[in-house]
Formats: sequence, C-alpha cells, structure tokens
Amino acid sequence: MEKFQLQLFFQIIGLGSASGLLYHNHLLYLISDNSTYLYEYKIESNELTKIALTENPAENISKKEKLDFESIALKGNKIVFLGSGSTENRNIAKSFHLKSKKIKTFDFIKHFENFRKITSLSNDELNIEGLIIIEDKILFFQRGNAINASNGIFIMNEITQNIIFKTVSLPKINNVEASFTDAILVDKTIYFLATVENTISTYDDGEILGTFVGEMNLENFNIENTILISKTNKFEGITLFKNTESEMEFLLCEDNDTEELKSNIYKLTINKK
Repeated sequence: MEKFQLQLFFQIIGLGSASGLLYHNHLLYLISDNSTYLYEYKIESNELTKIALTENPAENISKKEKLDFESIALKGNKIVFLGSGSTENRNIAKSFHLKSKKIKTFDFIKHFENFRKITSLSNDELNIEGLIIIEDKILFFQRGNAINASNGIFIMNEITQNIIFKTVSLPKINNVEASFTDAILVDKTIYFLATVENTISTYDDGEILGTFVGEMNLENFNIENTILISKTNKFEGITLFKNTESEMEFLLCEDNDTEELKSNIYKLTINKK
C-alpha cells in the first residue's frame, strides 16, 4: 500500500456534509450527518435522488437536533445506516430495502448503553463512525477522539447479542492520535479511514491534521499497513469502487463542516504491486 493516487473525482450538488457512502450495483448511496435523507446518485448521468427517511425530512438540521448518521453498510437487500450514539437523539438506526423501497427504524439505545458499560465511556464519549456486517457478526468502529475514549471495535454476535470490545492503536500526527472515521470489508481485509483532528470532543470540530487509510486483518484485528493520504482533508466515508489484479479504487467523501449543499467525492487508487 505504498503507491497511491488521490484525486477529486466529481462533485455532487444538492448534498452537504457527506458522512458515509456505499457503491452498489452501479449506484452510489450517501448519508449526511445533518440530514434526514438517504441519497442515491447515478455517476454516469449526474442524477441525484433524495429518499426521505422521516415524515418531515430536512437538510442542514441544527447540531443539537440532528440524528448524526455516520455509518452505512449493506446487509443482503438492505442498506443499513446508524447514528453515532454521541448524544441522546443519535441512537437511531434505519434500513432501506433496495427492492421494496421500504424504510424501517430501529432504536439502538440499549446496544449503545451496553457499549458504554463495557468500556466505561460517558454518554458523550461514545462515537460510532463505521459499520461492517458479516454473516452473524457486526463490527462497530468507535472513534476515540474524546478525553477518555479509545479507538476500537465493538464486536457483536447478532444471534446471542454478546459484545466484546477490541482496543486499536492508530498512528499519530504532532502527538495527536488518529481516530476511526469509517471502515469497509474487502474479502478478508478491513480497509479503514482514520482522521487526526485536534479536538477532545465528539461534538465540536477541531483542526484537521490529516487522514490515514489502513489495512486491518479481519481475524485478529491487527493493523498491517497505514498510509497518510492527505494532510488537510477530513475523509469520513470509504467504499470500494473497482478491484482488479493490479489495483484497487475506492471512493471517499469528506465532511466539509458547512451548510453548503455541495459534496466532493474523491477517488483513491492503490497499487497492489
């Protein structure tokens, strides 16, 4: 993972503060941490469709009231997305069925309460930023950017509901540790994003010092490689775009932390050789 190319791929008008994305069946699905829409984007025709997730959907919801969707994953014929759990109203999970187009809502507060108990996190230190669903197991990536929080992965058995927490140490810049912002699974390897943000709050933003992409072994969660891909961008979402014998292409989104309804989508190309 030494040779890479990062470039601005395209720009989506009508969507702001992108916090997660999923490329599936030639369509790009995106979530925003301050919106109650799911977005479907056709790359070839530059066509954006907004799918309402609530009765009164809105964009640019105030920070205190937003559901803070940060994680998105595919489970069979459903797209699942999840709030960060960092405040009382960020405990909601939703699913969108790709065939029936039906939306379901799930209250995740009990799971998040268990996450806090296991790790002794306070209410505002839990901050789930990535989600991977594997058969009977779900991985939740905790962004450890609060005072007492550690980066790590909550591993939940979907059948027994048993939960364990695996602490993960990430690279540092200027003595500030990176923290998870997203993760996906490709074959047996976890590819994750981790941003270095000079803040000790899950609520307030800080100075961006850089973003890493890394490889992690699915079996033991050991980090096998990391690379600093930007010193200025706060990338919050990653999805696989193309995978060939010689290279992998990922699409990345960044949270611009503004109310402007415009999102830059980047393409990260990594040479396998």
